[in-house]
Amino acid sequence: MQGHGQTATTTLAQKLAGFAELCKPRVNSLIVFTAMIGMLLPSRELPPLHFRALTMGLGALALAAYFGARGLRLWPRGAAEWRDVWVLGLPNILGWHALSIIGVSQLPAGRAAILGFTMPVWTVLLSVLFYRERLTGRLLLAVAAVLAGITLLLWNELAQLAGRPAGIAWMQGAAFAWALGTIWMRRARLTLPAESLVVWMMAWSALVLALLAAWLEPPQRWVFSAPVWVSLAWGALINYGAAQVIWFALARALPPSVSAMSVMAVPLISTLSAPLIVGEWPGWQDLAAMACVVVAIGAVLLRRD
Repeated sequence: MQGHGQTATTTLAQKLAGFAELCKPRVNSLIVFTAMIGMLLPSRELPPLHFRALTMGLGALALAAYFGARGLRLWPRGAAEWRDVWVLGLPNILGWHALSIIGVSQLPAGRAAILGFTMPVWTVLLSVLFYRERLTGRLLLAVAAVLAGITLLLWNELAQLAGRPAGIAWMQGAAFAWALGTIWMRRARLTLPAESLVVWMMAWSALVLALLAAWLEPPQRWVFSAPVWVSLAWGALINYGAAQVIWFALARALPPSVSAMSVMAVPLISTLSAPLIVGEWPGWQDLAAMACVVVAIGAVLLRRD
């Protein structure tokens, strides 16, 4: 009996160690990924479409320069690789960013960001309904925990949000696009290096956003203050540089339900860092939501294979 118990303990320990080893290169990047919330916050000196198109385009150029210097093949070859660029870029980059910009214009940015984190729920639903993923008890627990956590984070503003159904719909559309893109990214049989795929997805999405910006937003003076230049550099190098590559590597390496649940680390880290950064201490709803996030992440990461 004792030997059996030791075996079971060792098995669990091995699973934890194996997952830790898998995520080791990406743990810091998940923290970096929290910075991607900044993509939902437009600058006062630069409207959201212009800001997003500029940072995404600069990020694509920075990544292309970096990967090109490392000798990575950047140019797609043949119709199949170009199809991957367009098909995977539509939900992953353009769909999420374009729809979330519209959603943020109709909702407080912080609340819109939280609504965007219904993405794991959409990922599970799509995976189960259309891609034959088995709906296990652990997966159900994770979905329930995510929904409970989001409800708690929005607890004091549910009545206000109920009066803005269009904004909620846009953010749910963005979350749906992100979920669909995550599933497609995992299932795609790529011949083009994934890093090059990310560069091209960002490049053509930046072009489309730039055209929309020129159509929907007023002309810009292109003279900014120092903080805006810092924001642009951060957006290009972090939001659309390191974080994008890391996220798509995560989406390729892990099952969709697992990678999707991992994004719930974003509100968790945001809540934990709030006292240090802005002096805002979490209330009971925030603490309860943090517990829900931990349950959701644990339910999928520690599931039995």
